[in-house]
Amino acid sequence: MNTQAKLTGQVAVVAGGAKNLGALISRSLADLGAKVVVHYNSEAAAPDAEKTVAAIVAAGGSAFAVRADFRRSAEVAHVFAEAKRHYGRVDIAVNTVGKVLKKPILEITDAELEEMTDVNAKTAFYFIREAGRTMEDKGRIVTIVTSLLSAYTGYYSVYAGGKAPVEHYTRAASKEFGTRGISVNAVGPGPMDTPFFYGQESKEAVAYHSTAAALSKFSPTGLTHIEDIAPIVTFLVTDGRWITGQTIFANGGYTTR
Repeated sequence: MNTQAKLTGQVAVVAGGAKNLGALISRSLADLGAKVVVHYNSEAAAPDAEKTVAAIVAAGGSAFAVRADFRRSAEVAHVFAEAKRHYGRVDIAVNTVGKVLKKPILEITDAELEEMTDVNAKTAFYFIREAGRTMEDKGRIVTIVTSLLSAYTGYYSVYAGGKAPVEHYTRAASKEFGTRGISVNAVGPGPMDTPFFYGQESKEAVAYHSTAAALSKFSPTGLTHIEDIAPIVTFLVTDGRWITGQTIFANGGYTTR
């Protein structure tokens, strides 16, 4: 465990905390001393959740996993209730849940629009609301969004469009929860070197995205990596307490406003 354990005594809920970026955030918060509740969505993700919990425990930390479908507000509430039942409090809430769809608007079905809205917008609202209801004063809320929010492009309408409301949820919550010392922020990675990215992209698109950022040549793949994002999250929940209501684009110069 890190001797600079800034989060000792605090409890973190990490939505989508079983694998990829969520797993690294879970382990990073544990390394700083937090007790971690690792949320996962499906039975297929259970082995990843167990692996992440085991890694935290092996390093001397404390964690447990909870399965929940965050498209249902009652299940979001259940995860926070379990955190309080096991650990007595919640201080940090990080939401990495999301789903991408790359498709022309004219080909998007009603069912796809509904699913993308549910996963990217509703889950974020439910998460922020439940965190605000549950967490201690001076808590920290962070949601992972996307740098596509500042891009001028086609084909990602229902992905970026589903994440767009989260910016205002973040601003509104930061105002409303600020009297309790709670900070609320969003972090927008660029195209990230995870299966979440590659499943939607052609070889040609991957080649483009891998060279599109100003700092692409300083990345092993030209893309954003989870190791680029997790330290920003840990900063926001520790020394970055004065940052609130913001969307921070962390993409190596892929997009800007």
